[in-house]
Amino acid sequence: MDSIMNNATMKAIQIHAYGGPEVLTYEEVPRPIAGPDEVLLRVAAAGVNPSDWKTRRGFADFPESRRPPRPPLPLILGHDVSGIVEAVGPGVIMFQPGDAVYGQTRLGETLAGGTGACIGAYAEYTTTFATNLAPKPATIDHLHAAAVPTAALTAWQALFEYGKLEAGQSVLINGAAGGVGHLAVQLAKARGARVIGVASGRHEAFLRDIGVDHFIDYTTTPLEQAAHEVDLVLDAVGAKNGDRLLDVLKPGGRLVPIFLGQYSAERAASVSVTISLCLMHPDTAQLSEIGRLIDSGRVRVALEMVVPLWEARQAHEHGESQHLRGKIVLRVMK
Repeated sequence: MDSIMNNATMKAIQIHAYGGPEVLTYEEVPRPIAGPDEVLLRVAAAGVNPSDWKTRRGFADFPESRRPPRPPLPLILGHDVSGIVEAVGPGVIMFQPGDAVYGQTRLGETLAGGTGACIGAYAEYTTTFATNLAPKPATIDHLHAAAVPTAALTAWQALFEYGKLEAGQSVLINGAAGGVGHLAVQLAKARGARVIGVASGRHEAFLRDIGVDHFIDYTTTPLEQAAHEVDLVLDAVGAKNGDRLLDVLKPGGRLVPIFLGQYSAERAASVSVTISLCLMHPDTAQLSEIGRLIDSGRVRVALEMVVPLWEARQAHEHGESQHLRGKIVLRVMK
């Protein structure tokens, strides 16, 4: 059941049309209230993900055969949230008002073709299922916590659910300095894997500092010449020439993209490689475990940029035009 509205209002970033960053509008909107199994969050910070600007553009860059349905407008974007529980709806027993939590909104349901007007995190308040949340890691602030959920869950599931990575195996992470990539490096190291990181040379010191065993600067060295017999490739780039990633894998290896890319099924079959596109799903148990790794110091969160909520356009412009180190976050709570 979707949240109903009351007479209170809040500030939010909405889109009323699909297009460029200029369609992001800072305005007054109705404040939601928590429905059954939901919590109402006072948003402290909202993470910015590539899916946000892909949605804002109406998935214009997707092949027509793979293009998701456009959600109804107006729409408040934002999957990732960190904040304080303001109120709980009927049936919620795992959280209470005042709890600091982080996790994901219900926006994914809307993008999957749901009919409800689910509210994203680019707002002063949002609602989400209690099962989409976990206690915020105690050792980091809301800005860093908001950067974690989608990127870390994507990395976790790509590595361990789709990639079946085990201690002692090797993983090559293409796009190792980005939001998903830098967390995947650390999660793989925490599992006991050997990590090969691919990024531009300016990220080498950063990546070695967070645990990369072997660094490849893709601007100077073809990765297929620098890595061989790898158990798993996590492709966080979705490159058009994705078949070169097949050359670094051992027979029986796995390639797990997190974005749509160009990979030849025939060539993969000829070298006995399995290709599995990672489709991330909310998981409160995984989010809790990721929080414990953060609090233990085994996983650190890098922020590329922090801007206030009303500067969401700047955040999107920067994210679309740059090779990022870590994540972009919107500061909401003053």
